Amino acid sequence: MSYQLICSDIDGTLLNKDRELSKQTIAQVQRVSPIPFVLISSRMPKGMRHLQKEFKNESTPLIAYNGGLVLNNEKVLHSTFIKNEVLAQIIDQCENTNVHLSLFHADEWYVPAMDYWAKREENNTKVTPVIKSPVDVLTSWVAEEKGAHKIMCMGDAEEIDTLYKWLENNFSDEIMLYRSKDTYIEISHKNISKKTAIEVLLKQCYTNISMEKVIAFGDNYNDIEMLKAVGLGIAVANANEEVLKVAKAITDSNKKDGVAKAIKEFIG
Repeated sequence: MSYQLICSDIDGTLLNKDRELSKQTIAQVQRVSPIPFVLISSRMPKGMRHLQKEFKNESTPLIAYNGGLVLNNEKVLHSTFIKNEVLAQIIDQCENTNVHLSLFHADEWYVPAMDYWAKREENNTKVTPVIKSPVDVLTSWVAEEKGAHKIMCMGDAEEIDTLYKWLENNFSDEIMLYRSKDTYIEISHKNISKKTAIEVLLKQCYTNISMEKVIAFGDNYNDIEMLKAVGLGIAVANANEEVLKVAKAITDSNKKDGVAKAIKEFIG
């Protein structure tokens, strides 16, 4: 099979133990150029562009927020955000708790304070948030007719567990919930996924490429649908058991340049 597009998750898949791109990974991505290498992540665009620069492929499209925002050279190809009515209820529910609410729209990231959680995410993504209360953010977004591409709830595992159950019981028709850790909940719109985002790219940017000609890499639950849909869905060795089961191939772990090794193997 002659593959014509590569899509890769970032955290836990592409980056090494230092949360950086290894020299081997950069070398393999550059070796197979001009095959497009598309970053596809729950991150905001600003948390992905510095990686594109390292690859020297800044003109390649970006898929942010697990498919909630698809960009091609800053042109918005697709954008789906959470209803502000839902956000208002989430803000209300988190009041008088210790849950940290991070709110994201495109390249905007708002936090209520530079607390432990904000600093941790800043370190992981190399992006600095703006301090603004969730209520003030909501007020601005309502006036500007926009909303959250992603909401991140972070805090004590017990409080997060309680919040998760409340969200599941009240908004299962509106939002999608994803827990990468027991202290995190990532919330996005119900109708988006990494698979649907790739379909947007194939329809608008790569009209001569079919899904069967796509390789994708992932490690977590939000990668499952994508890995099942593409021609070659590859899981890194450190992936969740459910991801390993659906993958068409398994490469080495992210800490051992798994993506680079697979590119070398499957694209000679």
